[in-house]
Amino acid sequence: MNDSGRFEAFVTAHQHMVYATALRLLASPADAEDVAQGVFVKAFEHFDRLLVIDNPAGWLKTVTRHDCLNHLSRYRARWRFFSELETGDENDGVDIAASDEPLGESLDRARQHERLNLAVSRLPDHQRVPLVLFHFEDLSYQQIADTLGVSVAKIKTDIHRARRALRHHLVDVRV
Repeated sequence: MNDSGRFEAFVTAHQHMVYATALRLLASPADAEDVAQGVFVKAFEHFDRLLVIDNPAGWLKTVTRHDCLNHLSRYRARWRFFSELETGDENDGVDIAASDEPLGESLDRARQHERLNLAVSRLPDHQRVPLVLFHFEDLSYQQIADTLGVSVAKIKTDIHRARRALRHHLVDVRV
């Protein structure tokens, strides 16, 4: 396989993860597409090195996270950061066909996942970003505080507020 074919396979293997990470942080499909495209331009520029590192997906996630934070600070009003949301789901979507559970339960889970993603996307940047970094990117409070340049107490407060807003939104949707 030539280099262009290998890079195309690399992009195909990682594009969903990069886009989903950007979408969670930015809550804008257009902005997420722009950031994802930029991430893959960087990947192309460093492709020979990416082929020899142990975890190219980790490199992509880190670059995506940094590019999203730069995008937010560059193109949006000032924002504060908070985080917390409980999910252990590594998948960004639900593959109903591959599931062993009954179809009705899979559809319910897919609807819940969709409602949660919508609720997260509606949070203000200063709550959504830390929440995503904590729950979806598995960063510690300290890592988030260091990344965003705020105190750990601020991160904890903002995560608490984001969780409360999510609970409120998800309860309102059910009623």
